[in-house]
Amino acid sequence: LIQQLGPSCGPVQHGSTTGNSRGGSPQGDVSSLPQAVVVYDWRMGKLQHRFPGHQREVTKVGCQYGSSRLFSASRDLTVLMWDLHGGDQPVQEFCGHDLVVSGLAVSPDGSQLCTGSRDNALCLWDVESGECLLKNAISRNLVTHLCWVPGGSCVVQTSEDKMVRLWDCRSLQVSSTFPPKQHIQTHCDVSNDGRYCLTCSHGFGGQGCEATLWDLRQTGSKVCEYRGHLQSATSCLFLPPSPGSAPTLATSSQDCSVRIWDQNSAACLTTLTLDGSGPLSSLASGYAGHLLCASFNTGIHLLSLQLDLARLCETARF
Repeated sequence: LIQQLGPSCGPVQHGSTTGNSRGGSPQGDVSSLPQAVVVYDWRMGKLQHRFPGHQREVTKVGCQYGSSRLFSASRDLTVLMWDLHGGDQPVQEFCGHDLVVSGLAVSPDGSQLCTGSRDNALCLWDVESGECLLKNAISRNLVTHLCWVPGGSCVVQTSEDKMVRLWDCRSLQVSSTFPPKQHIQTHCDVSNDGRYCLTCSHGFGGQGCEATLWDLRQTGSKVCEYRGHLQSATSCLFLPPSPGSAPTLATSSQDCSVRIWDQNSAACLTTLTLDGSGPLSSLASGYAGHLLCASFNTGIHLLSLQLDLARLCETARF
């Protein structure tokens, strides 16, 4: 797990992880190391790396599965590439955005990086050289998250203009858009088979706050919605398949809860409220039956999921 640290006492967000290294940071280390990326082996309970390098808060992290490289986006308008085996200095820097970098996604083969910003633009980068290959800006397209479609050349992007866009990275042009939602779209994920996209919504008092499942084979086709959160849904995730069980999803929210959903029926299978955590900012899946959830006040929560018992509980905290 990779945790992003801000200048105060809590994590901003965390992103997807590589291999067996998932992490966070002990709460005592968070306030002492602003603008840093921390890598924590949550199964061994061991802090592995600290990468101080950004000049302002980190907003997103990402990586390529099975690779030692990881990427961090920041309010300092840059994206840095790090190597888990390469010391504490960045091995590449990507500069080209005019405002906060708010999204990043690595291509499946690790050769390209797509970034998005509050400057309304997406950039496509060559990872090895750091060269910006393509850049495209759309009015009011304040990027909130990016997710590369597995096995393809497309990226799904959510935005503060309430739109969900599918980009073809061969030309960095929008290939299709989904019907606009009523609230800001905060996050997105794509199923491992590349067939479905999941997005989630800003909201308050139970208005908005939903996750939405889309069929990428029929772009713009909404499959179903998952409603139950009382405040903005901040992260959504396709969970690894469990033998003998229906496909499941997870969402986190500013209402301090994590919900597990039946993907097909949209039924909420179980809910865990993390009292005192403050708003929950993001989710990552561990090995089968485990989730990691980042919070504003209480660090990273390791959660255990038993689908057969419809039970979700906290087992550790970093």
